[in-house]
Amino acid sequence: MAQDWRLFQGGDTRPHEVQTWPPAPPWRRFGDDARRRDKERPLPYLISDEDRDVVNMALHLHRPLLVTGRPGTGKSTLAHAIARELMLGEVLHWPVNSRSTLTEGLYSYDAVGRLREASLKRRADETAGTEPDIGDYLRLGALGTALLPAEKPRVLLVDELDKGDVDLPNDLLTVFEEGEFEIPELARLGKGETVHVQYAGSREKVGITSGWVSCSVFPVVVITSNGEREFPPAFLRRCVRLDLKQPDEAQLRQIVTMHLGEEVGARAQELIADFVSRRNERELATDQLLNAVRLRSSGVRVDQDVLDKLFRSLNEVDAQ
Repeated sequence: MAQDWRLFQGGDTRPHEVQTWPPAPPWRRFGDDARRRDKERPLPYLISDEDRDVVNMALHLHRPLLVTGRPGTGKSTLAHAIARELMLGEVLHWPVNSRSTLTEGLYSYDAVGRLREASLKRRADETAGTEPDIGDYLRLGALGTALLPAEKPRVLLVDELDKGDVDLPNDLLTVFEEGEFEIPELARLGKGETVHVQYAGSREKVGITSGWVSCSVFPVVVITSNGEREFPPAFLRRCVRLDLKQPDEAQLRQIVTMHLGEEVGARAQELIADFVSRRNERELATDQLLNAVRLRSSGVRVDQDVLDKLFRSLNEVDAQ
């Protein structure tokens, strides 16, 4: 008989120790063991032949790939799949929000911290005339790092660009067209001056001369959008566009099997069909199905009303 799945009881329940903590789903495991398993047994990325060809168009044309689709269709995961299969290293991730600017994506400069450090040095030694190294206070962002010269391109994920400021897509145009940018704080130091600065995803430093960063090969840029607003025609013209459709019932069965095994996938057919039926009426994501199948197959007793809560619409607003 399945055990009660409720670890937390609430009310005036006395504190009690959980003897066996529930194992995490495969997609919620962390630490070195999880990273090692991911490298040894990476999950395949399911994609149609038509969509696969659109991705290859962007790679051959060295153009940004603008990926649209509903939540849970695998937009962000596509960037990781490209990087893994083509052995292009870790994905550089730039999550965009309403306050994001082009400069933020390119680099950040802690001028206040540098000024404070210079002031402290002067107080400690009034004869000290050297300023703190500007390279210690400047760091390339994900976009700036992707534009560093290299033999092979890096993969850059610009996540949810439609959440950004209305001018951000147009601000990106020049960088995408020219593949280079200037850091004014370094350019002012003089022509030929090389400064070593940190870059995204590493504690190492890279030398930048005369304040300019210029790529030798255009990065693989994957831009995702949930379709919350339209982008300017000039921006769209410079992108290769891919609209990912929601997975059908057969694809969902494959996804469940990949994550949870063939036995679980075979037993989940009824739940998958129920999910597809509900998805025709409301906004649902594949993650919700995986969570429901995981709970149902974990050996604990889960009532139907609990699963109903997992299948709540993504755009449902609670009644006040």
